[in-house]
Order: sequence, then C-alpha cells, then structure tokens
Amino acid sequence: MGLRRAQGPDGGLTASTYSYLGGFDGSSNVLAGQLRGVPVVGTLAHSFVTSFSGKEVPPDPMLAPAAGQGPRVDLTPRVEAWLERVCAHLGLGVQDPHPGERAAFVAYALAFPRAFQGLLDTYSVRRSGLPNFLAVALALGELGYRAVGVRLDSGDLLQQAQEIRALFRTTGAQFQAPWLESVPIAVSNNIDEEELARLSQQGSEVNVIGIGTSVVTCPRQPSLGCVYKLVSVGGQPRMKLTEDPEKQTLPGSKAAFRLLGSDGSPLLDLLQLAEEPAPQAGQELRVWPRGAQEACTVRPARVEPLLRLWVQQGQLCEPLPSLAESRAFAQRSLSQLSPAHRRLEPPAGYQVALSEKLRALVQRLSAGAPL
Repeated sequence: MGLRRAQGPDGGLTASTYSYLGGFDGSSNVLAGQLRGVPVVGTLAHSFVTSFSGKEVPPDPMLAPAAGQGPRVDLTPRVEAWLERVCAHLGLGVQDPHPGERAAFVAYALAFPRAFQGLLDTYSVRRSGLPNFLAVALALGELGYRAVGVRLDSGDLLQQAQEIRALFRTTGAQFQAPWLESVPIAVSNNIDEEELARLSQQGSEVNVIGIGTSVVTCPRQPSLGCVYKLVSVGGQPRMKLTEDPEKQTLPGSKAAFRLLGSDGSPLLDLLQLAEEPAPQAGQELRVWPRGAQEACTVRPARVEPLLRLWVQQGQLCEPLPSLAESRAFAQRSLSQLSPAHRRLEPPAGYQVALSEKLRALVQRLSAGAPL
C-alpha cells in the first residue's frame, strides 16, 4: 500500500511487483495489476469518506436483492432503520455516528454491494465508524449481501481488532446475523517488522495487514551492500585488497551451489572456481566457511546449482519465467530456510563457504604471490 511513499518514477511499480514476488498477497497499485499481473486489492480511502457531508442524494438509491429476484429497494431508509437498532444495542444515540461517513458507506455499498467494506477510523471507531458500518452491513444482509471487511488505520490495532471482533459477535447474535462474526478485519498504519509480528501473534483477530512505507522505503536497509567488481581479465583472476577484510573481493570466475541435508534444508552455499567439478550428492567435501579459521567437512544429500545463464552477449538464452513462477520459486526457497534463519530477532547467519581451491587462490593473491 506504499505507492505514494515510493522513491523515483518507477519505485511504486517495482515495489508492488517485488513485494508480491516475495510473498505479499496483492497490491493496491492498479498499474501493477495492469502491467505485471499483480492481484489488485485495497480498501476505500479517508478522502472518500470525508468528501461526503450527509446531505448527498444517491443518483440511484435502489438496490436489487443479491439473488436477483424480488423488487429493488431504497437502501438509505433501511440503513437508517438499522442504525436505530444498532445504536440502541451499542448504547449510543442515533445522532452520534457521523452522517457524512454513513452517506459514504451507503454510496460505496450501492456501487459495490458484493464487496462492501468500511473504513472505521475517519471520525471515531466506536461512536461513528462501527455503528455506521453495522447499519449498512445489516441492511445489505437483509438483501442477501455479505460485507467483506473493515479497516483500522490508527491507534492500538491489535487491541481494537479484539474489541471489534467481540462487538461483531454480540451484534451478530443480537440480530441473528451469524455471518457478522467472521467479517475480516484489516489493519494498516506504518506497520514495520515488529508490529507485523505482534499483529500476527496467537489469538490476534487481525485477518489482513496492509503495509506500505516500511516496504517501499526500506528504512532498515535503504541500500544493499553489494556491488559489481572485476574478478577476472582474459581468464586471469583479479582481486581487490583493502584494509577492510569485508571489502575484499573473491577472485576468478566462480560457480555457486546450495548443499542440502536429507530433510531438504540448506546446509550452506558453496562458492568455487568455475573450472572445478561440481560437488556431488553423497560426496564428502572439505570447505572453508567465510570468517572461519578452520575448514570443515560436509556431506550433502542434495546439491542445487545456483547460477544459471540467462543473458549472453546481450541476448536472452531462454524465456524469462513469469511473475507467478518467480513467486512460487521464491516461496519454495524461503520455506527451505530453518526457523533460526527466518526469525526476526536475532536471526542466525546463513553460512557461505569457499572450496579449498578458491580459498588457496585468495590466500596466494592476498600474500602477493604470482599466479
């Protein structure tokens, strides 16, 4: 949901595309849906709600039953009748809910009766947004329609979701509308990793989480610590030596492999020179984990090559995968990681190792020895 916060002319489109690839269910960016096939989802805006004063007359206030049989009815009087019953149930006066907000909900319901939803916090969740939503939702319910959700965009989202779910249950029981108990609750409002974990905890009543700013602006890591560096010229390896070991490059053309255990989880990723034979499943390998002073041995149950030639001399070697295929591949890869690697705090570092031949080359070049 971060289109307006995206950086650069293409930032919104790429953020929508790659967030979907990485595991999000959809984007509010309609252009991403049109150009990239990203599922488009979203809710109504506060500006839509505040644009209504309550004095508006819908151009066509009549709505047919969901089943398509029976006469069309004027939705507004039914909403007003339900509002009295809902306010009595919630202990509110009928003058408390904002009439403009209610008019906005009615207009939305007339336009999208099968996809009605309510944004509850434009004025007051408890005194306005919730009773207005319930009045419209129950009026639609009489005609066979079911509201698809509500959204909260301020305050303690976890606590409010629990309170609203409880009111949905009591209101559904009061008015013999059991479907009301399971109306999805969506939340948004500068949600970061910590708040996401909190909203997803056991017992949470939150069903949908909308994330924007924290995705498109990447506040924790606004740039990636990786660059292209020269590693070979005419078949001769090259290496950048610096005072900072972390900025040293690994010389030579290389191949990369993922070594997996018998349960399918990754053991480590292996970097080796391209000229070396590929490691084999069941073969014992002596490797040098990055940052370690000693070698270790590993016997993979499965080996996956990580490098694949897609472009050669400016030409595609094979058709690129679709976004759906890339998304499925990303999800499979993430699912292979252990919980220790996926946990928020503190995540375990993923191990990368060098082959003995690549490490020996690094040692020789670091020492200034001739090739």
